Amino acid sequence: MSASLKKITVVTPSFNQGPYIARTIESVLDQKDENLEYIVIDGGSTDDTVATIRKYERHLTYWVSEKDRGQSHALNKGLTRGTGDYLAWLNSDDWYLPEALRTLREVFVAQPQAGMVVGTGRMRGLGGELVREIQPGDEVTLQTLYSWMTGSDFLQPASAFTRAAWQAAGGQIDEDVHIALDVDLWLRMARAGVRFATTPAVLAEALVHPNAKTTAFEDLMRLDCALVICRHGGEAVARKTLEEMIVRYSWYRRNYESIVANPVLRLLQPLVKRFAKPGGYWNAAVPPWVKQ
Repeated sequence: MSASLKKITVVTPSFNQGPYIARTIESVLDQKDENLEYIVIDGGSTDDTVATIRKYERHLTYWVSEKDRGQSHALNKGLTRGTGDYLAWLNSDDWYLPEALRTLREVFVAQPQAGMVVGTGRMRGLGGELVREIQPGDEVTLQTLYSWMTGSDFLQPASAFTRAAWQAAGGQIDEDVHIALDVDLWLRMARAGVRFATTPAVLAEALVHPNAKTTAFEDLMRLDCALVICRHGGEAVARKTLEEMIVRYSWYRRNYESIVANPVLRLLQPLVKRFAKPGGYWNAAVPPWVKQ
């Protein structure tokens, strides 16, 4: 069968992404792909996510909403159920750009030795402003993946991989990795000898918002990436990032008392408390001395 006719499976994991998931689903359906298998795995959302999914269910190959163990588990459920020759996932706050799947297919046809194709991705803010454009380098290898945190990264939704590449990497997302789960998978693929192809075409965009894991837990993301890279043999490269984090936190620890004792901050404390609503995003971000 020609690569242009092979089935492609797209999985969307979701949990309480009601404001964004409709755009995600529509971007997949708007691809008008003739051999698309689209699966949505929701983790038992309590907002209006399920109501939104139901609006599109006649266009979905499969969907479910039930409690799971997080994004990694949801992806495993979806990718294991999928039957496509090509596999991809699109988080419920990301979206494909027009012709994205067609472009991915074309690269697989042009480079049949490739087990994974990576394109350009963009990150946008809630107002639609461009935050960052991430174009992959001319090549993606194990060595470039070791430098993920120093400029060799790419945007996960702007990619797809073959079933053979997925199986070569173990056919499973590591459910013990909660943030850098994609980096862990790419590294396992590279170590298994999977070849990567790149294209400058812009394929997908990701939304930058306070509840996104990579936004809300940026330092934890960097730590998770560094640990994953170390585990796969890139300790010499990841060590620099870990050392920078240690220096930053050491400085904070040494200077914490003098910072919170600053009279200007003490004057601002009542004002900050007014914005630190219980259970809200701001409350989670406010230092402990403000909440007292």
